[in-house]
Amino acid sequence: MNELNGKIAAVTGAASGIGLASTEAMLAAGATVVLVDRDEKALETICARLGERAIPLVINLLDPDRCAGLLEGVLSKTGKLDILHANAGTYIGGDLMETDLDAIDRMLNLNVNVVMKNVRNVIPHMIERGTGDIVVTSSVAGHSAVPWEPVYSSSKWAMTCFVQTMRRQLLKNGIRVGSVSPGPVISALLADWPEENLRKAKEAGALIEPKEVADAIIFMLTRPRNVTIRDIVVLPSAFDI
Repeated sequence: MNELNGKIAAVTGAASGIGLASTEAMLAAGATVVLVDRDEKALETICARLGERAIPLVINLLDPDRCAGLLEGVLSKTGKLDILHANAGTYIGGDLMETDLDAIDRMLNLNVNVVMKNVRNVIPHMIERGTGDIVVTSSVAGHSAVPWEPVYSSSKWAMTCFVQTMRRQLLKNGIRVGSVSPGPVISALLADWPEENLRKAKEAGALIEPKEVADAIIFMLTRPRNVTIRDIVVLPSAFDI
């Protein structure tokens, strides 16, 4: 399968979870992928395993100056960018009154502001080239108000709106914009789930693997250019919300 042969992708939060699975799937489809993450050691190990088409780019996206250099960093290594998978994010669950204020700032910065900044950073390059794909990792929580995730769910509702508005802004430029909205994925983010919710989900089989989400992303990226998958929701069949 070489449907992405010759394409250059950048994936944020690429050192684990959905970001890593997305990277592996794009590589398998023939793309060259720039893995963006703050974890330098993890990137070195992963890129050594994945081969020469996996290129590390160490950026702490919560550092405004480093975040603003995303496109410059990618172009310095590849010369162009065809695909941005804005995946980096974090999670807060539980009652709002028990939530740390600094954690709220960090999560909203990473889940909302950084995504907007990353997209703003790359679109002049894509507009100039007249083509491009932007995929945002959202969540089923961006489509349903999840009562035990008031901050996280709100951040993903923001992404649902952002994707729909940016799709309209950029469609005339040949740039497709869409989001993938998974249900609970087996990843480090679930460590912050309420213990009882996590136990019930595991017992019910209501979790999916990152690879299932990556498969959906490949589907989005490989449609004919006249087709945009604006949002795709990927749920465990046993998930009830």
